[in-house]
Amino acid sequence: MKILLALLALLAFNVKAQEPAFPQRGPLEITVLFPAGSSADVTARMLADGMSRQLGQRVLVVNRPGAGGAIGYKYVAAQKPDGYSLVWNSNSISTTFHSGQLNFDYRAFDAVARVLSESVVLAVRTDAPWRTLGDFVADAKAKPKAISVGHSGIGSHTHISLAALVNAGGVEVNEVPFAAAQVVPSLVGGHVNAVVQFPGALAAPLKQGQIRLLASLTQNRDPAWPEVPTARELGLEVVLDAWRGIAVPRGTPQPIISQIEGAIRATTSSPEFVAQSEKLGVRPAFLSAAEFSALVAREDAELSRLMQQIGLKK
Repeated sequence: MKILLALLALLAFNVKAQEPAFPQRGPLEITVLFPAGSSADVTARMLADGMSRQLGQRVLVVNRPGAGGAIGYKYVAAQKPDGYSLVWNSNSISTTFHSGQLNFDYRAFDAVARVLSESVVLAVRTDAPWRTLGDFVADAKAKPKAISVGHSGIGSHTHISLAALVNAGGVEVNEVPFAAAQVVPSLVGGHVNAVVQFPGALAAPLKQGQIRLLASLTQNRDPAWPEVPTARELGLEVVLDAWRGIAVPRGTPQPIISQIEGAIRATTSSPEFVAQSEKLGVRPAFLSAAEFSALVAREDAELSRLMQQIGLKK
């Protein structure tokens, strides 16, 4: 029996010793929580290209949309913590949990690095009657629930941002949830009067002069849109910066996390990535694994309070 156990232990050791060093076993996979063509998808593919070059291994992007991100989070959380399964996470890790769509919170993952920061904006068509956020709020007060505003689904960051905005403005609008990829076409096609959305998804219609940005819901004006005032400047206390980053299943070895973190750091500081980000209206905003982990924990508590205040917390 002792001989058998010794042989089994030796076999296990040999198998482990023969495993190729990370990341040589095969491609890494980044799960994107939203459909192809969405801001999350476009920026994830941009990151994946840079990481592939840094790691000397393919980094694939797979879209697993649904339930405000819950489907993708559940998938990645269930994978082996070996560095090959990554999730392109965002504030949605907190919003999906606190809205009851996810039965675990951010602690199911180890943070690797924050990559980008985005300023959620309120956008309308260029032929809309509102030139400013003040015009929009005044009209919404005069016509309760008459103005339709689209967002990326119940419990999404854009939904919470819209709820916080109308709450601060003391107005009622007709909130219309869409699948993420349908939000912008619905505005351009005239199916809704306005949308709360990420600028990355709005880049094309902005360049074509089809839409106008009324305000950003962030702490300071976005350098990419310096002419767009913040809601705070205009008297509405709404500050909801959005971020995107990479996380892995809890228990992933620290040396592997550090290797992925290094690839992300190098990618986000490259001139190519910075230029691509500028074109998409997003900002490189690298944070290390430790800094990112602290940010997620802090914002989780803040989002919990906000969602409780506006009636979205389950």
